[in-house]
Amino acid sequence: MPTDQPPTLDPVAAQRWAALPHAATPWLHDEVARRMAERLPWIRLPVARWAHWEPLGGDAQARALVAAHYPDAECIEVRAQAGQAPGATKSEAKSWWRRLAPTRRAPDVQVLAEPPEGAVQLLWANMLAHHAADPRALLARWRRALAPDGFLMFSCFGPDTLRELRALYAQCGWPPPAQEFTDMHDWGDQLAMAGFADPVMDMERITLTFDTPARLLAELRELGRNLHPQRFAGLRTPAWRRQLEAALGERLRERADAPLALSFELIYGHALKPSAERKAPREGLTVHRTRASLRETPQPPRAS
Repeated sequence: MPTDQPPTLDPVAAQRWAALPHAATPWLHDEVARRMAERLPWIRLPVARWAHWEPLGGDAQARALVAAHYPDAECIEVRAQAGQAPGATKSEAKSWWRRLAPTRRAPDVQVLAEPPEGAVQLLWANMLAHHAADPRALLARWRRALAPDGFLMFSCFGPDTLRELRALYAQCGWPPPAQEFTDMHDWGDQLAMAGFADPVMDMERITLTFDTPARLLAELRELGRNLHPQRFAGLRTPAWRRQLEAALGERLRERADAPLALSFELIYGHALKPSAERKAPREGLTVHRTRASLRETPQPPRAS
């Protein structure tokens, strides 16, 4: 794989971002989880245990959606800082489960830094992969955690994310506002090279709107940080912040009374861990089972 292929990502900054406490799940993560969960009925494979991989802010809505589809399955929450996981306790797991189905017994939730090899039949990773400094190592961990014939479901940002913001920064002569994001087809190729079978990729573009530049910037900070190695080297001044907000207000509106609009490309991936009887694809095999959904899905203005 070429060394200049996305992600262009500072691994130290990525590690620091992952270690930060995240009190709540961003709105966009919840929406992507809902769309991912709509794909679960397509899969007929049994699930006795599943892994919720590094859920930002607990990702309680995503967990409830998966649990509703697999009500008897145990959940393993995978966190690098397992002892600091905000949603780690069994009592918390019961709390969200009772809201969903108060008559059923709440499934246990284990919190581990790494699940045992072959421990789960489903690995769910919502809006995580674009923060990975070493995607191949992450895919290897996912494959190791899955049981034979288990399946992976993940989502992440694609390269068209923040295209308006990237253009604005370039016009102002500033460094990139975010790292580059990996293309859907490259994710499919990496899945095949990692030993997954039948990788299927899906993509859609959505547009989010914001009432004010301040609200836009606040939401971007909830979603992540600028992890590009060539980002600004130090903190920006209040004067620069005012310049940025003025530029956003001027260039991200179609007209003076319109909200600010920002594009996001969402990538969804699904793949199987083949059983011993079924050989995995050879390294370098091009993935042909790739489906692209290119519909534009504009969102209504959101209150600041």
